[in-house]
Amino acid sequence: MKYSELVEGSATKTEKQEFLTSGEMTAITIRIPKNLKEAAAEHAALKGISFSAFARMCMIDNLARED
Repeated sequence: MKYSELVEGSATKTEKQEFLTSGEMTAITIRIPKNLKEAAAEHAALKGISFSAFARMCMIDNLARED
C-alpha cells in the first residue's frame, strides 16, 4: 500500500500514523541551514527527545494531518 492510497481512501489520522511509523528504518542525508538545525535540536532537547525523533515527529504530524 502507498501513502497516496491512504489519502485518496479517506483513511483516519490514526491509520495514516500507523502506516508512516511501520516499516524498516532507512538513513537519509538532508541539507538545511545550520541555524535551523541548531534551533530544532535545542527545541527537541527541551522536549527531552533527540533531533532525529523530533524530525520524524514533525513529518508524521504533517503527513497524517486531516485536511
